[in-house]
Amino acid sequence: MASLAAVCRVSARAASQQLRSQGARRGLHSSQASLAAQNFNMPALSPTMTEGNIATWKIKEGDSFSAGDVLLEIETDKAQMDVEAQDDGVLAKITIGDGSKAVQVGTRIAVTAEPGDDLSSLEIPAEDNAAPKKEAEAPKPPKEESKPVPKEERASTPPAKSDASKKTSSGKAMKQTYPLYPSVQHLLEVNGLPKDEADKIPATGPGGRLLKGDVLAYLGQIENSYPSELAGRFTKLSHLDLSNIKPMAKKEAPKKAAAAAPKVVEDLPVELAMPISLTAVMECQKRVKDSIGVFLPLSTFVARATELANEDLPKSKTAKPSADELFNAVLGLDKVSSKYSRGNFVPQVTALPSTTLSHPSTAAPKKADILDILSGKKPSPPKRSPVAGAAGVAGPLNVFSVSVPKGDEKRGQVFLERVKAVLEAEPGRLVV
Repeated sequence: MASLAAVCRVSARAASQQLRSQGARRGLHSSQASLAAQNFNMPALSPTMTEGNIATWKIKEGDSFSAGDVLLEIETDKAQMDVEAQDDGVLAKITIGDGSKAVQVGTRIAVTAEPGDDLSSLEIPAEDNAAPKKEAEAPKPPKEESKPVPKEERASTPPAKSDASKKTSSGKAMKQTYPLYPSVQHLLEVNGLPKDEADKIPATGPGGRLLKGDVLAYLGQIENSYPSELAGRFTKLSHLDLSNIKPMAKKEAPKKAAAAAPKVVEDLPVELAMPISLTAVMECQKRVKDSIGVFLPLSTFVARATELANEDLPKSKTAKPSADELFNAVLGLDKVSSKYSRGNFVPQVTALPSTTLSHPSTAAPKKADILDILSGKKPSPPKRSPVAGAAGVAGPLNVFSVSVPKGDEKRGQVFLERVKAVLEAEPGRLVV
């Protein structure tokens, strides 16, 4: 039984060691044994990247690096990017150095080792893409043969192209003091043009920089005038052009229609006035006070006279018919309706004294004069002051006036005459 348990433990250890070795082979590192180096291939920094240029290596052979350190800088026709280490390690060997151009993605560019490995006894692995490399080396002779073709064409055709570009392009060939754009460098290299050739190409970019379109025009792949036309378009659109903007013409005032109906001018009201004496009213006021001890102000007499005068006035010519009158007209009762109506006149009184009359007051006793004492003359008794509002009220100074619409002068005149008759002839009617 014990031997069976021992056999199970041995088989379990063997299985776990086998799983560990398989897990190690599935890791990020491709080494299969201790002290075995790993190939560092050209990475693809974008889904569409097929090749790139190695600008500079940031570390040297034999230097150690940690995860996140920048190992090298890679250029493409679109951008320049840094390549960072994913794990700790040592740079054992650099197979493709600085300035290498058109390095295919997947090509071995260096060999790395684990931290602490002895580089002198390190086993350098074979290149992963040895077969593709041989295939890539095969078309090299045609590539070398194709290089002289652009050179011959460039030796024969550029003078004519440069003459055409001078005639049709506004750019001038000048020495490029700024670094060339990656797209320009890539285009020069693909077409077999040396870097010094960039100084001979007319440049239309900002500040005299060489653009990709300038190289394409120099190679004859596009029209020579296209880069200058495009640069001119950018220059024109870089600032706000107000030359095609015209001020809006001033709108003429609309002419008045000749047949326009004239504005209806409302007639102003007519002012009617009539002088009325309040002498009889004041006498009636005094009699009431003396007989029953009740004081009636003048405003009461005027208000009651106005109520009586507004009864049964001639119908107004400007008043709009009421709902009852319209209904009577539908029934045919308008012909038998009354020709009189109640008015709503309120007279305005000019020179009317205060209507609030106080009780008769006794004047303050006059002090004895020294002359009266010496002469033996008795001081006169104090006189009662007259009723307030009695002086200056009677006569033509009291003017009653009303405002009536035009056409109702007769109606207003009848009202004033009734007020005058009641106040001057029959003020006693106003007391009852």
